[in-house]
Amino acid sequence: MVPPATLALLVLAALLAGFVDAIVGGGGLITIPALLLGLPAGTPLTTVLGTNKVVASAGATFATGQFLRAKVLTLRSMAGPVVCSMAGAALGVRLAYLLQGKGDAWFRPVMVGLMVVMLAFTVFRPDLGKVHAPKYGVNHQRGLAALIAFILGAYDGFFGPGTGSILIFLFVAVLGFDFLRSSALAKSANWASNVASLALFVSQGSWMPVVGVTMAVGNGLGGYLGARTALSKGSGLVRGVFIAVVSALILRLGWQMLGK
Repeated sequence: MVPPATLALLVLAALLAGFVDAIVGGGGLITIPALLLGLPAGTPLTTVLGTNKVVASAGATFATGQFLRAKVLTLRSMAGPVVCSMAGAALGVRLAYLLQGKGDAWFRPVMVGLMVVMLAFTVFRPDLGKVHAPKYGVNHQRGLAALIAFILGAYDGFFGPGTGSILIFLFVAVLGFDFLRSSALAKSANWASNVASLALFVSQGSWMPVVGVTMAVGNGLGGYLGARTALSKGSGLVRGVFIAVVSALILRLGWQMLGK
């Protein structure tokens, strides 16, 4: 049982995470450490991940809804990445149960290296993602977006931190989207991987209902506000928050590596 004061702090963390995640991903950077600190000692990692998926799904749902209402992207352009992200997440969750965190020893160094490359690429190319200039024809573009979503969906189901940020970067760097459209497409794909992962974790009983549902309310509000902010401020804001969140992810993962 989580004390009311602790639960209130978890809800605040979820609200902030939803706001950040809607703009540029990386909400798990806030919610997963908060859950690890707030839940009773000895809580299985799969229960932490399952509870986090309940929370993240709420924010992603509200954020994706806002992007759809604003017609940043069409449903047709989102369909392939959504389906492929769900399939990838299902694979990733199964691997998470099979390996039970055994991949951490090499996963974190790989992720830190990838994040450093992403950050340097974005910082040293100030025009990156400012203009929407797709590099491929529609069918080729949709195929690549679906492939990226499948791979990152699998990563999200298995491990998770930074999924939204990596999706945004790849949609900008590979497809030539601007940051706002990349954020919208990334959020729809991340929503799909969250929902698929959630269904599998919950079916195994790997979640804490009271904590998950209560935090989901805060995360949903944060997701709604974050998406509205991104839509009103445009790609410039998304790029700035992207740099900040990726920097924080590098610090967090690096600190975890040093602590092992």
